[in-house]
Amino acid sequence: MKALVIATLGLLPLAGSALAEEGPFASQVEARQGIMRYYAVNIGTLGAMAKGEAPYDAAAAKVAADALAGGASLDTSMLWPKGSDKDAHPGTAALPALWADGADVGGKAKQLRDAAAAMQAAAPAGLDQLRGAMKGVGDACAACHKDFRAES
Repeated sequence: MKALVIATLGLLPLAGSALAEEGPFASQVEARQGIMRYYAVNIGTLGAMAKGEAPYDAAAAKVAADALAGGASLDTSMLWPKGSDKDAHPGTAALPALWADGADVGGKAKQLRDAAAAMQAAAPAGLDQLRGAMKGVGDACAACHKDFRAES
């Protein structure tokens, strides 16, 4: 047991240096990118049905829409500390404009919540309803990405 403690303590400086190499706010950046990937998986499921790339499945559409709405309702403000932009952290595409006065991040987040709620109601109701709700989701994503995400 003593050898395990000594070995673990000996590795701590290495773990700290690995985290430092990831840049400031590495955990927050990683967490928010995970949420974005979660959105993408669910939007991808809905989009594939809307485009006819996958058969419409009301149950699967409901699961994806519920997940999107649940994700959009999370308070993720702690994942966006000032200084966690692409200029300070190489692993993110977030532009410094996100933290500028008057950026209206709250309004853009509300647009996503509203679009996700509309999708939640539409997705299990039928393919035409799902297709109709896709524009709102796409517009909400684009509004934030256009203003606050660097092109890759």
